[in-house]
Amino acid sequence: MNIRFNCFPGGVFKALTLSYDDGTLHDIRLVSILNTYGIKATFHLNSGILDQEGYVSAKEVQSLYAGHEISVHTVSHPFLDELPREAIIHEVLEDRRALEHLSGYPVRGMSYPYGSYNEEVTKLLPALGIEYSRTVQSTGSFAMPQHPLEWNPTCHHNAMLKAGEQLIALTGDMPWKRKLSLLYVWGHSYEFENHGNWHEIESFCRMMSAQKDIWFATNMEIIDYQNALGRLQFSADRSLVHNPSAISVWITVDQSPVEIKPGELKQLKH
Repeated sequence: MNIRFNCFPGGVFKALTLSYDDGTLHDIRLVSILNTYGIKATFHLNSGILDQEGYVSAKEVQSLYAGHEISVHTVSHPFLDELPREAIIHEVLEDRRALEHLSGYPVRGMSYPYGSYNEEVTKLLPALGIEYSRTVQSTGSFAMPQHPLEWNPTCHHNAMLKAGEQLIALTGDMPWKRKLSLLYVWGHSYEFENHGNWHEIESFCRMMSAQKDIWFATNMEIIDYQNALGRLQFSADRSLVHNPSAISVWITVDQSPVEIKPGELKQLKH
């Protein structure tokens, strides 16, 4: 029996996640476009900058980003690799605390301000409740995160249209071609305004929303799903599998997609 971890929810093997930093007022227009096409994103906010001129207000955070993910970007957007440990802890933990108060749910993700971090930062984050953090080092690949606290995206949104076409072109027509393929796009909403290219994000969302074989997810949903896959418990002969997590997980068994529901103990062969 051939078992592979190569499915996202619904049995598809392709996924899309977007990631936007800083929480400027241009997020309002961006969220409207995303919602129109059913695309999900993660928004990394600086709680100490909310309510300032040009930024979203604290009171609108929960309603504006409903259906998306709110994530840490530190309180004041410093270069984390230049701070003492105590300041790093303050910047991350206090931002998390403030965003949780505004969002009403545990905030577990992050992106690095200016893309700056070092080993000291990554070692501190787990104790501060952070499970992933995005860098600004684009890889051009559709790989799943191997080191979530140094999560390299696929591309900046200035390359998203080409990357989106490449993801769509993946057919998985042969078993060895079917593997978890994630397109991770990052950027800042104000860049669309500065460059006068709002039409590009609209075209991208329209193109992607027409695809029925792509899972649209937030950053945290990707991490939660990857973790749930890793928690599956198999019998020694692989005929039984138990899913101890709270979300459904999909795998392929002899090239056919199989769903294992939350808490389910499933027989994989007769």
